[in-house]
Amino acid sequence: MPIPALMNWSGGKDSALALYHALRDPRYAVRHLLTSVSQPYQRVSMHGVRVALLEAQAQQIGLPLTKLELPEAPDMTQYEELMRATLAPLQAQGLHHAIFGDIFLEDLRAYREQQLARVQMQAVFPLWQRSSADILREYLALGFRAVVVCVNEAHLDQSFCGRLLDEDFLRDLPPGVDPCGENGEYHSFVFEAPYFRQPIAFTRGEIVRRTYPAPDGAAPAGFWYCDLLPAD
Repeated sequence: MPIPALMNWSGGKDSALALYHALRDPRYAVRHLLTSVSQPYQRVSMHGVRVALLEAQAQQIGLPLTKLELPEAPDMTQYEELMRATLAPLQAQGLHHAIFGDIFLEDLRAYREQQLARVQMQAVFPLWQRSSADILREYLALGFRAVVVCVNEAHLDQSFCGRLLDEDFLRDLPPGVDPCGENGEYHSFVFEAPYFRQPIAFTRGEIVRRTYPAPDGAAPAGFWYCDLLPAD
């Protein structure tokens, strides 16, 4: 029997492609989506996408969605306590495996595995150690479509924000930027996927700059966000 699992869904291209492979893997039966959102702003954490568009993705996928609602700037203890409380009812439904779209960040994988082990859950990484370039080629060949919703100005300038994630975007990436943005260079919103019932309609809104305190006391980190508005 396939193992029931939940998908850690960011709404971006990596989690979307990881879900594609998980849905085709006979070992797993994906039953649920889990997404971290900012409770004060009702937007997907780090990506800045409105919850209404996140919910539209879940509707097009046809899976229930649980939102991990986070306060503004939670510390790690708060985050971990909220995560355990959010996972508890999902575990009660028999979900003991969690799928992630991570590619090569060893410390992040180790952290996820350690935290899940504390609550008797296991992590699954369908894209692990694959070439970022190969992942993007597969993403495009399968017909996924996404828009870039956030860029880290330490790696990319404002002009990349709000663009389609396509061949032109990839050709324009500066040297040293991971094609998948695995180091946090950019984030995306998938509006069309092979398993969506239909594409998600939206319009581009304003592009704004936000800064966040650096954990090591360095200069604040700057990010550009493209606001996406659900279509009427």
